[in-house]
Amino acid sequence: MKIAYFDTFSGISGDMTVGAFLHLGVALDALRAELAKLPLSGYQLSQTERVQSGIRATKFEVEVSEPLGERSFRAIARMLQESDVIPQVKETALRIFTVLAEAEGRVHGVAAEAVHFHEVGAVDSIVDIVGAAFGLYTLGIEKVYASALPMGKGFVPSRHGVLPIPGPATVELLKGWPVRFEDGPAEMVTPTGAAIIAAVAQHAAVPQLQLTAVGYGAGERTLSDRPNLLRVVLGNTSETPREEQLLVLETNIDDLNPELYEHVMERLFAAGARDVFLAPIQMKKNRPGMLLWVLGDIADRDKLSTILFAETSTLGIRSSVVTRVALRRESKEVVTPYGSVRVKLAYSPDGRVNVAPEYEDCKRLAREKEVPLKLIYEAAVRHARET
Repeated sequence: MKIAYFDTFSGISGDMTVGAFLHLGVALDALRAELAKLPLSGYQLSQTERVQSGIRATKFEVEVSEPLGERSFRAIARMLQESDVIPQVKETALRIFTVLAEAEGRVHGVAAEAVHFHEVGAVDSIVDIVGAAFGLYTLGIEKVYASALPMGKGFVPSRHGVLPIPGPATVELLKGWPVRFEDGPAEMVTPTGAAIIAAVAQHAAVPQLQLTAVGYGAGERTLSDRPNLLRVVLGNTSETPREEQLLVLETNIDDLNPELYEHVMERLFAAGARDVFLAPIQMKKNRPGMLLWVLGDIADRDKLSTILFAETSTLGIRSSVVTRVALRRESKEVVTPYGSVRVKLAYSPDGRVNVAPEYEDCKRLAREKEVPLKLIYEAAVRHARET
């Protein structure tokens, strides 16, 4: 799993986040192309190298030629939803704007949908948030951790008047997050930076990492007590199979109409069984029979046993608790030239990813497109690995 650790010793802002991602290898031209999918104009993007305390960093800048504009959360959400922005980027950006709107709504006593952004509604802030989402997607970051945040001190002007540092929305966004008040000579965490943290990061023990890269994003100010940088460290974690205790129920049957087994299996799966299988066996007096085997949660013992007694001719059920070692897995939907297919991904300790397309999805597309089923499978596996 690819992990990003945000080392926020000088706080965080949207432009510092994007700068760190550019330093890590995200191409500015690729970011420009993605942002061009939004109906925004009157801005130019640039990146320059800055050196602070002997550390090379990337300064990301958005030069706006049009006046700052107020935009509602509803308008920004609609703009993103109706755009051709990469779906994963769109989803992350919407999540960041949503947590920000909810925080602003709590501060001003209005519903999130009714929130109007001032500074954050400006073009440069929209670029920063979508740029941060694009960086997470492009670098393949699957989980984000962040350090405790220095909150700074003082006051800052805004459309609502002079506000204390940290600002009210920033405080709302970081409820439950470890912070250090009066650490830093100015605003160290901007509302955009706080929204990124609240939407995508977690503060927990960082797992053991194999470090792969580090990027530095430069802030606007020059601070006297520290370099004004956001450090983003990338690393990989080894996938450790998890152990879990499960229940096995099994019974031998030699006198049940074979047509009924399909119905029995359907009921067991509907009741929460993890797996069900049948195996031919040779029983006493040389009678052919079936072994009916069920894997489920320990808490479902009575429910699954009741189904077996009700739906089969068994007079007794054997049960045992087993330990299962399982890989971490997840389900995703990939888009192939034939259509969308759900796939299951399983992550091995050696870094390999096993891909298993959903049979029913592949079968449906094979019939609709009149192509061999194996081509749908191959396309689903290929696109899953590419994304």
